[in-house]
Amino acid sequence: MSNNKALFLDRDGVINVDEGYVHRPETFHFVPGIYDLCRAAQELSYILIVVTNQAGIARGYYTEEDFHALTRWMTGKFEEEQIRIARVYYCPYHPIHGLGQYKLNSSDRKPNPGMLFKAQADFNLCLAESILIGDKQSDIQAGHAAGVGTNILLCSAPESAHVQGENNFVSDSLNGIRSRFFSRRR
Repeated sequence: MSNNKALFLDRDGVINVDEGYVHRPETFHFVPGIYDLCRAAQELSYILIVVTNQAGIARGYYTEEDFHALTRWMTGKFEEEQIRIARVYYCPYHPIHGLGQYKLNSSDRKPNPGMLFKAQADFNLCLAESILIGDKQSDIQAGHAAGVGTNILLCSAPESAHVQGENNFVSDSLNGIRSRFFSRRR
């Protein structure tokens, strides 16, 4: 049994503003509050892990090499803030719009829980003690399917959003999530 717990973060829409198939630093804009949230989670011994669907690779909008270059840049920006992203898991496949080898129905593509299970094995995680933050229902569904203890939907209109299941929450800001879930007095 493991005591390791993770904060799973979707990328587009949680770490960076989702402007559609972001793949270059000049179009990558961090969501306000992401550094403070990650720092608070790290101080509470959460392992920071990114889990991201990357259909832009599947569609041929950019390459896996482009994705890796942006990921190195992004994790470098976190390191400058004394934040360690332990790993970035990504799914470059799409079952309908994928081209060539990328047209695949992968168990890693959210809402499937494959990336979360890989992280569990790689970091000996207790998923029931972990938290996932995503901006789409598919993120929440993946967390629920994997048995992640707390799943949070980040959206601009939380009063109109609905997530089913116990321990699923909706928030309109990363700062609100930080104060509710990652404050030391919790």
